[in-house]
Amino acid sequence: MGAVPTKPDIVAAAGSGALRRAWSDERAAARSSRNRRDLAEEWNHLERAHILSQPMALPHVRTHLAMLGYALRRHDRAEVLGQVFRLMVAAPGSWTGRYPVGNTGGADVSAVLSMPIPVDLRALLGGRDAQETSL
Repeated sequence: MGAVPTKPDIVAAAGSGALRRAWSDERAAARSSRNRRDLAEEWNHLERAHILSQPMALPHVRTHLAMLGYALRRHDRAEVLGQVFRLMVAAPGSWTGRYPVGNTGGADVSAVLSMPIPVDLRALLGGRDAQETSL
């Protein structure tokens, strides 16, 4: 079983061009899904973008803005309120390293709950084994 990235691993990975490119790719996939009106797939890509963005303040905030836009288009009051709160804490959390690793960023999960990082994202966040197939 491969190693799960730790906070120091993730902080080190934050300066990685590969991490920023992967985040950008997830955001682009979310926009493409939105254009196809595939809401479930759009949200899935936004959650993945959130996991990748956490160690980078500006991408983290931009991801929450995209999540807020999703919630507004869906008229989802709970998600809108959750995203407004998360927008206030996203940048400070990234700057200080005080964020729940692996959290998917939606209002349907606690803003302080760490969650397993999907296996295919671990290497980008400083994990040492990207070949693992189960958590």
